Amino acid sequence: MKKITSLLLIAAFSFSLVACGSRQEANSKTTESENVTTEEKPTETTETAEESDAEETNDTLVVYFSNTGNTKAIAEKIANGLDADIYEIIAEVPYTDADLDYNDNNSRSTQEMNDPSARPAISGSVENMEQYDTIYIGYPIWWGEAPRILDTFVELYDFTDKTVIPFCTSASSGMGSSASGLESLAGSGNWLDGQRFSGSESDETVMEWVNGL
Repeated sequence: MKKITSLLLIAAFSFSLVACGSRQEANSKTTESENVTTEEKPTETTETAEESDAEETNDTLVVYFSNTGNTKAIAEKIANGLDADIYEIIAEVPYTDADLDYNDNNSRSTQEMNDPSARPAISGSVENMEQYDTIYIGYPIWWGEAPRILDTFVELYDFTDKTVIPFCTSASSGMGSSASGLESLAGSGNWLDGQRFSGSESDETVMEWVNGL
């Protein structure tokens, strides 16, 4: 009887060890399966760093020349309203108050405007001019014309396939032949009719003209 009982205990103990081993093996396989699933799970497509850092290029540029700040004010209204790039034409040799004395026949501005061949040098240049499709060009009226430094500017660049929109500021004078003169010197581009503004023109008035083009 004791032998039978001993055999039964041994058999039970052996069965327990087999069952435990089976559970451990099953758990091991489950873990391996989970690991494989995790490793083989496709990652989500994400935007590359190069794509996320890329910036869209602007195709509209507002160019202006200003000494008293009147043309600058209009140019900034246009640039802000269109979210456009802006470039200031700066003379390599800055104009002084004496240079702008219209009553002095010997002043720099008077001599330049009396000389159609005068081409005042510009400091700096427009980078990537080729990227712009639309260009606004602003300037004050000097003796019924655009300052000679604008002649310098339009002769420096190729406006082929670009839409060019002139605008000017003055106390009372209109655009006169200033825009057509610049168009003739540029020799290229689709030039639209321009507009004259006072330096204190409101944002609404300026953008009403821009949006009506």
